[in-house]
Formats: sequence, C-alpha cells, structure tokens
Amino acid sequence: MTTTQTPRTPQKSGVRPSTKRDRTPDSHDFPTRPYDLVREFVIALVVVIVVSGGLAAIFSSPDDPAITMAGWAKAAPSDVVATAAGELAGTTTSAGYGAPYNTNSDGQKLGPLSLQKWAGVRLPVDSAALILRPLSNLSGDPALATALSTWKTATPDQQTKWATAYSDALAKAPDNDPAKVAAGDYGPVPALSTAFLSLAKTGGLEGALTSSGNFYGGDQTQSLLLLTDGAYLENLARAQNLGGDQWGMMNEAGNAPGQPWMWLYTFWYQVPPFSTSDNADAQVWGVMMFLTLCLMFLPLIPGLRSIPRLIPLHKLIWRNYYRRTKRA
Repeated sequence: MTTTQTPRTPQKSGVRPSTKRDRTPDSHDFPTRPYDLVREFVIALVVVIVVSGGLAAIFSSPDDPAITMAGWAKAAPSDVVATAAGELAGTTTSAGYGAPYNTNSDGQKLGPLSLQKWAGVRLPVDSAALILRPLSNLSGDPALATALSTWKTATPDQQTKWATAYSDALAKAPDNDPAKVAAGDYGPVPALSTAFLSLAKTGGLEGALTSSGNFYGGDQTQSLLLLTDGAYLENLARAQNLGGDQWGMMNEAGNAPGQPWMWLYTFWYQVPPFSTSDNADAQVWGVMMFLTLCLMFLPLIPGLRSIPRLIPLHKLIWRNYYRRTKRA
C-alpha cells in the first residue's frame, strides 16, 4: 500500500499559528440587557429643551415686534401730528441732517475734513414730500384736496411760516394735543397733519413710504426717517436703556447682554470729548480706523511690536509647547 504525505507549508518567521482566541468574537457571545432607545431620546430631548429655554430666558435679547406707522399713530397720535408739522416746516432732524439726504448741513466732520459732505447726496429726501406725497395719492376727500392745493400754490416762505407757527403752537398746547392748539394763522397745515394721522392709523402710510419703485417695495428709509424725527421711537429706546448715553446696544434691557463685540465702538460715545461733541460719529470712526491700522501694522511699529517679547503672555498660554520644545 502506498501512502502519500502532504508536505507542510513552512511558517513565516514571527507569525504565530492561528488559535481559537484570535477569532473575532460574535456579538451574541456577550451578555445583553433590554434598552429603551425611545425613552433615552425623549429624556435627552426634554433636557435640551429645558436647558435651552433657561439659557434663552437669562441671556437672550428682547424680541419686541417691529414698530409700524399704524402702531405709532395709535400709541402717540400727538407725536405724529407734531412730526408732520415739523417735516412741512423743515425743522426736523432729517430735514437738516445733510448728506446723504440733502444739502442743508455740512454734517459730520473729522477736524477740517467734511466726510459727510464729501460723500454727497446719495438718497435725496425732501422732508415735506414725506407728508405731501402719500396724501396726494388719496382721492375722495374734498377738504384734503383743497388743503393740498392751498399749500402748493403758496410761496415757500409762506409755507414755512404756516408750518413753523403750527409747530410752535403744538409745542405750547397742553399735552401737545392738536385739539388744544391756540387759534392762529396756520394755513392748511392742521388739515394736512390731521389727514396724515388718519392715513397712518389705517395702515396705508406704510406702503406709501416703503415703495421703492419696484414690485417688492422694500426701501424703509423714509419710514425710519419719520420715526426718528418723532419722539415716540426715542422714548421706546430709552425705556429699554438703548439711548445713546445708556450704552446703546451694549445694554438692551435689564441684565440682558447686547452685542459684546461692539463694546469698543460704543465705549467711546460715553467718554469726553466724544460724549459732548456734535461730530462724535466721525470722531469715533476716526479712532476706530486708527486702532485698526495699528493692529494691521503692529509688526512694523517699533515699540509696539516688542510687547510680546517684553510681556511673554503667549508663553504662559502655550506653556506645554514651549516645555516640550525646550526639552527636545
């Protein structure tokens, strides 16, 4: 009988023969226990909602609804009438602001540099047109049509005289109530102001002011100018500690923080000479541009570029790296 012997395959050096312990364990070989994945998900979701809600209540900013012309007219009708008269008289803030709305002022200056004037009139706005244009689109009101006609046919000096007299009378009236204004020669200004208030209450003023010549009509410039010319918006801002001398955006309401990354910009408005200057905007802008340039060219400024070497704070922060480098 002939026997055949199978030759053994030579083993490679350093390789152990396969054993039973080298096989990949089967997951079913381990003990198991029941696990409710849905319950864990619900618990995690509830915890996240509670924590997020608590942090939002403590640290979030107030989310007040947008201020509308209709809301302004219903909350402060006397302020709307006074603002309308001021726009017709050309005595409001925006009427004498200068560029980019008009040429009635040189605007903000940085020393001898008239930055605002150099920018030019990019968004021309006629203060009287803020009142007259929306009213001119109304029809079916004979009294309003007569008032508009009287205004348009009068000379500019006469228009200014009427509107200024009515504005002064409103300021002297009890509670600035238009119904309590003393008798005087105000021309069509009372009728125009009252019609403007009525239009604002209906909500029709919103669309007339925000129309930007296209289908969407998203230009809010005229609405914002009217609101800022009145006292209503400023009163709301100061009630929430948002006035210019209340740190503005840094202190939105109570203990709620504002935009902390703006602290350096708003800081300068709180200290002299910026806090008492009529050119604070331009001056603060100049300071911020100077600081920005200093930061950009820090490696080239003698003395300043030596601060990291003289005060090696970075070595404390990256101490592990410097320790390993020194050991190597």
